[in-house]
Amino acid sequence: METMFSLMDEKSKEKLTALKNPKVEKTVAEFAEICKPDKITVLNDSQEDIDYVRGLAIKNGEEQKLGTEGHTVHFDGYNDQARDKAHTVTLLSPGMKITKALNSMDRDQGLKEIFEIFVGCMKGKEMLVMFYCLGPTNSEFSIPALQITDSGYVGHSENILYRQGYKEFEKLQDKSDFFYFVHSAGELENYVSKNVDKRRIYIDLDENRVFTVNNQYAGNSVGLKKLALRLAIKKASEEDWLTEHMFVMGLHPKGKDRVTYITGAFPSACGKTSTAMLSGQTIIGDDIAYVRISSEGEARAVNIEQGIFGIIRDVDSKGDPHIFESITTPREAIFSNVLIKDTKPYWLGMGQELPKEGVNHSGEWKEEAKDKNGNEITASHKNARYTIRLSELENMDEKADAPDGVPVSAFVYGGRDSDTTVPVAESLSWPHGVFMGAAVESETTAATLGAEGQRVHNPMANLDFLVIPFGKYIEKHMDFGEQIKKPIKIFSTNYFLKEDGKYLNGMLDKKVWVLWAEGRIHNDFEAIETPIGFIPKYEDLKQLFKQYLNQEYPLANYTNQFSIRIDKYLDKLTRVEPVFRDEGDVPQIFWDQFEQQKQSLLDAKEKFGKSVIEPNEFLEK
Repeated sequence: METMFSLMDEKSKEKLTALKNPKVEKTVAEFAEICKPDKITVLNDSQEDIDYVRGLAIKNGEEQKLGTEGHTVHFDGYNDQARDKAHTVTLLSPGMKITKALNSMDRDQGLKEIFEIFVGCMKGKEMLVMFYCLGPTNSEFSIPALQITDSGYVGHSENILYRQGYKEFEKLQDKSDFFYFVHSAGELENYVSKNVDKRRIYIDLDENRVFTVNNQYAGNSVGLKKLALRLAIKKASEEDWLTEHMFVMGLHPKGKDRVTYITGAFPSACGKTSTAMLSGQTIIGDDIAYVRISSEGEARAVNIEQGIFGIIRDVDSKGDPHIFESITTPREAIFSNVLIKDTKPYWLGMGQELPKEGVNHSGEWKEEAKDKNGNEITASHKNARYTIRLSELENMDEKADAPDGVPVSAFVYGGRDSDTTVPVAESLSWPHGVFMGAAVESETTAATLGAEGQRVHNPMANLDFLVIPFGKYIEKHMDFGEQIKKPIKIFSTNYFLKEDGKYLNGMLDKKVWVLWAEGRIHNDFEAIETPIGFIPKYEDLKQLFKQYLNQEYPLANYTNQFSIRIDKYLDKLTRVEPVFRDEGDVPQIFWDQFEQQKQSLLDAKEKFGKSVIEPNEFLEK
């Protein structure tokens, strides 16, 4: 304790001791001793402290001011551009089980290793002690979170992305029910983490804490984002609610006096944020939701965040007007790993020609630049990001901060699938919908380290974060459907069907798919029953395309997009079955759905005598 307080000024001491929380003090003291910072600053919810952190990020060179007021840019190191799955490890005590898809190791061994790496990692730097609230303040949904970091950029990002929580910690008094995260960028070289070979992201489920070191990319360093998601999944499974990798949005159909709230889970770079930001609709959150059942038996959801850490690639004025407006006008925003030329940010797919030279994540950059391995260095990284507050958006939903959340009418599951899944389908039942979500596949993108274009099974878009056994996770979803009194519909979407290398969907078509789903929730549309779910009728989509996009929708497009590719679906089942089998504890109700799906596909193939069945043929059966 003496070491800790000797590194603080009087204001910081007062802020820490005023909480009267022994666990908070012990945690700060422990890591002050291990990490050996030159200074410790404790921050509360005041605007003065929020401004201090942003100023520190700029002072330390982690961010640079851009030409537009409020805009800054941050660069991660060349090898620190995405979530690092290989070095993200869950620490397990004896007898503890998680999904086999995740890396794990013995808890004692992992703690020994990470603590050794942490020794002296903050020498010459300032330790920031920050307090947040995962979810709306004054809400039963929410979880207090403590962040310790030596990065002004991480602190600045969290001040944009999360609600301030010092007052929530004041309410805790001596209670210890909170998450905490310890991060260090480690030794810096040219303002970026140097020792990426010692990059580690270790999740300690026993103590509801995460340690992360030698990184800056927000997906690895911002503890309250995907790292807190893992801790919350475990907590939710123990308390019978759901923590999901989901957006929350309000749908506002034209000519209808109603708002319909839905949630949606899409793997990274599969259109989740662009769906949540559809024009004419309202957004509550684009990434992570807590979903609980109210005392009246209604499913309700909150966004745990107050901001967006979004992929900036292909954000333009036509496809994403709300986002484009918010990141091209004066307001607080962080750009990361874009191209900078004359204090202006540029990114891939922004709708204008990019400069031939500038500064990006690789340093001084010129067109056709290559790295040491001969790989092209694009002007802006494919996983470049923007960070803004939701309150900066004109389409933020009025209930975004409601302590009791919003009622949920549908779960939507989407992936990146070039040859199989139709653009939108409704499940045949709740168990079938859980199966649909569990069978999500996504072709890999630049959002995670590794090769692009590989087809990866990603159930509920949550596989990377399932720190509980997969079977238990599926069982919790099945149980959730039985407990709610107001039914929820489940839909699948896919915006990435291709033919001869060209997309069959336009970028804005997703609005039609989602608003068809909204109409189904309210029984506005009939549907065609197929082996893979209920699909739209042509006449309804034709009307919706005209109503929302002012476009004609040719029958040939509909037939091509919504034909059921039997063999492709069977191939998908063949791919995902070994994953389910390997987990070993998947509930029987799930296998019943699997077998029913497989048999209904085979029956359809035999009945129609072909492997690709047009949608209207199911009407004639």
